[in-house]
Amino acid sequence: MTAGRARGDVVEAAALAHLQAHGLHLLARNAQARGGELDLVMLDGDMVVFVEVRYRASAAFGGGIASIDARKRHKLVHAAQVFLMKNPGHAHAACRFDVIDASGDPAAPRLQWLRDAFRADDR
Repeated sequence: MTAGRARGDVVEAAALAHLQAHGLHLLARNAQARGGELDLVMLDGDMVVFVEVRYRASAAFGGGIASIDARKRHKLVHAAQVFLMKNPGHAHAACRFDVIDASGDPAAPRLQWLRDAFRADDR
């Protein structure tokens, strides 16, 4: 495992704990789809929440949210569609895309939870 992947796993675990502390329930972690990966798939009540975890040591270049461009959003939406096809029990649930913007020390990151950060139909 690379150092970057190990750091990502630690930050992702912190994001997962944060979301669970706020009442969300884990459905999947690192769900793979051709061309993309969903970091966390959570359930918030009856809503399926696709969570992208973005870590930046510094916000000098706009932080994690700034790194989610139209191409990345397209990949995440596609991966979410694949997830819903593979999990028909959630296929008709309301969905949203959240971002956890993490920064600072990866062992104890500062987390900013951006609910409904973008929409599947955003251009």
